[in-house]
Amino acid sequence: MEHIRKMAVAGTFYAKRCTEIRQRIAAFNREFNTHSIPEAIRAIHPQAIIVPHAGYMYSGYTANFAYRFLQHTSPKRIIVIGPSHHIYYKGISGSFFEQYQTPCGNLDIDSAYLFALAKRFPIGFVPKVHQKEHSTEVQMPFIQHYFPHTPVIELIYGDIGADTLANLMVAILQNPDNRLIVSSDLSHFYTKQKAHMLDKHCLLAVQNLDIVQLASCEACGITGIKALILAAKHIGLTSMLLDYTTSAKSTGDSRSVVGYMSAMFYLPTHSLATKSASKR
Repeated sequence: MEHIRKMAVAGTFYAKRCTEIRQRIAAFNREFNTHSIPEAIRAIHPQAIIVPHAGYMYSGYTANFAYRFLQHTSPKRIIVIGPSHHIYYKGISGSFFEQYQTPCGNLDIDSAYLFALAKRFPIGFVPKVHQKEHSTEVQMPFIQHYFPHTPVIELIYGDIGADTLANLMVAILQNPDNRLIVSSDLSHFYTKQKAHMLDKHCLLAVQNLDIVQLASCEACGITGIKALILAAKHIGLTSMLLDYTTSAKSTGDSRSVVGYMSAMFYLPTHSLATKSASKR
């Protein structure tokens, strides 16, 4: 078995060169810093975030919006969960490697914790799944940027029930050393107007922790979103939408777009007057 989970979508979904990634994230942060976000919201330390996984030019800003909040935490490990786009299988495939490659340096994988999870939950190893899956990989340069010394675990799910995945997320979130990243894009290839109509159900579901709204939500990672909502309700987390956009913002084409959302889940220790950090 290979010791390194090699990057597969560098040069397509994100840049191959570290300097270009750093420049891209710096541009995201310059735009983020233009927002007037109340200090009470800026002070939130999320336990989990939802982020998109398209190319950085399309959804990178929306993803980075969530990482800006996550960076205020000090986890001992970060678990990234995303859907398989290329290979059908049942259950979850874990990153049973030693390191995860990124253009800015490798991240260690917390193998001991992964083996412990695999004893309790349906986590196996399907090598082909990890060869080119982008839903999880595109998160790693962000993690390397904000948490260069924090070990990671990649979990890619196939055919699995949301309840089973939620049980795994509960176990992850109940450990204060962990932070959880759930990867999903929203609707695909509708007009911008239709995308907004469909994506509104996804946004309301996350904002209100409302499983019923998810019935009208189209998302490639909808199982992960549903599982996180179930897990959040179980352990008493609240949620906040951070950013929403579509690919039309980058391409200018409103005829066929993809929707992107970021959100955070946290312990309700703050008194907040709003449920959305971004008014984009």
